[in-house]
Amino acid sequence: MTLPAEELARIAALTLEHYDQRAEAFWEGTRDHDVSQNIAALLEPIEATKPFAILDFGCGPGRDLKTFWQLGHHATGLEGAPRLAEMARKVSGCEVLQQSFLALDLPAGHFDGVFANAALFHVPSQALPRVLSELHATLKPGGVLFSSNPRGDGQEGWHGGRYGAFHDLPGWRSYLSAAGFIELTHYYRPAGLPLEQQAWLASVWRKAVGGSPSARA
Repeated sequence: MTLPAEELARIAALTLEHYDQRAEAFWEGTRDHDVSQNIAALLEPIEATKPFAILDFGCGPGRDLKTFWQLGHHATGLEGAPRLAEMARKVSGCEVLQQSFLALDLPAGHFDGVFANAALFHVPSQALPRVLSELHATLKPGGVLFSSNPRGDGQEGWHGGRYGAFHDLPGWRSYLSAAGFIELTHYYRPAGLPLEQQAWLASVWRKAVGGSPSARA
């Protein structure tokens, strides 16, 4: 079923409101999470000259944005929830773009890497091709996209006040490939657990030099 534009806007607004109302609790609950494996997975395949220009897509209160800055990179955050965006500016000292995932306004060919950690699963599947094409466009040729999402088998809908779409690996590959990305690697998290206990699918993708997305929505 195709959702009307008004419903997509409502999904985005209510999900952002959920995070905005719980900004401090979200910070306290996530500030000590170790995502060094994910940060390394983004940075290692970038072939540009350091420092890299990094977009932390869905940066939340700024934990990972600060890490990129401490590593010496030019880090920019993007966050739709106003209170989280303000927290991220204070925590990291970096520029933070306050934008909904469904209403992006990003510079073309600007970033060496996009870090989408626990973010893209909030995009309804209907809108995902368009959002991925916009991330493709904001990367430099050969730039790298990292994503980590809770995995599933294609189900989507409301969960505790937030909208989520839960993809398996073949489904996720189809979206990224159609948007013009080449898969570099994927893995499941948390590390060291049996697969059935690894709830997160992480994947790394490269924008092909001279490539252009074939999907539009």
